[in-house]
Amino acid sequence: MKHLLIGSLEAYSGKSATILGLAQQLLSRDLQIAYGKPLSTFTAPASPDIVDEDIQFLKNTLGLADAQLRPTILWLDTLHLLQRMQNADQINYRQQLNQYSQRNDSDLVILEGPSTLHEGQLFDLSLAQMANSVDAEIVLVVRGHSPKLVDALVDAKRCLGDRLLGVLINDIPEAQFDTFTQQVKPFLEAQHIAVFGLMPYSSLLRSVSVKELVEQLQAEVLCGGDRLGLMVEQLTIGAMNVNSALKYFHKAINMAVVTGSDRTDLQLAALEASTQCLILTGRFAPNTIVLNRAEDLEIPVLLVDSDTLTTVEVVDRAFGQVRLHEAVKVDYIEQLFKEHFDLDRLLTRLGLAPALSA
Repeated sequence: MKHLLIGSLEAYSGKSATILGLAQQLLSRDLQIAYGKPLSTFTAPASPDIVDEDIQFLKNTLGLADAQLRPTILWLDTLHLLQRMQNADQINYRQQLNQYSQRNDSDLVILEGPSTLHEGQLFDLSLAQMANSVDAEIVLVVRGHSPKLVDALVDAKRCLGDRLLGVLINDIPEAQFDTFTQQVKPFLEAQHIAVFGLMPYSSLLRSVSVKELVEQLQAEVLCGGDRLGLMVEQLTIGAMNVNSALKYFHKAINMAVVTGSDRTDLQLAALEASTQCLILTGRFAPNTIVLNRAEDLEIPVLLVDSDTLTTVEVVDRAFGQVRLHEAVKVDYIEQLFKEHFDLDRLLTRLGLAPALSA
């Protein structure tokens, strides 16, 4: 039984999306897979029966049975870190991880690794330590913001050695896609770092649902409660005169507009643009004209207690920590991996190539 660790160099690089897309392709080849997330960075649950939300999502989406899941060994929060630093935590987490290898019920076990190369090291659960414990190969997922990432990947190769099978570079801006195809990929291949996929930037995958914004902002939904599934791709702040705002509103696509609850002029202007929701600050209900127009256009209007600056910070954070729990994202990821990920090459490197003819 093979183990594959999906790691990254920084948080929110796309590990969960990669595991989802990869698992979808493996299942289409009739391979038996299992999945686990040994180290979770969510707050430790009050009950041992509660599982990491990423695990629950992948289980439900992929239709995995309980037997196909591997347990979370450590919930890495501040409390556990302090206990470890004070020698109050003497648990041998590496020994617990070794138990993963004692089961032989799948062709491939996909494990979600830590957010960085070194996260979890204090508990013997860094990416390299995990790989050594379960004899796993590693695929790194990185965001292609700049060709400068080659520096970090070459260093990762030095740290991980032959454990590193290769990389997946995602989120590549359209303007740089040729550079990654013609220069970055050949360079990495020459450094013995296989590039299994180059994924273009997707505004959809970086979007958040209005429902997620409601939860993050603890907002009151004034209207459009049945349209919370709308996806927001960008944030616009309405804090200027209406003529200036119109120029910005009509350039944006699928936006959330944050503005004061007393700015009726800006609210009405935003409703006539590509707006997915209005987020009103100031704690006062807007003019009924705005709510009536929003009802007609089926655009949710949210009211928050926080000021504009705080609201924008929360929304920005939501964009930085996007989830994949919307069906439209699941379908898009499946198509993305079909077109841009070299599954055959990965399976060959894993020694699972015979399964292709199964």
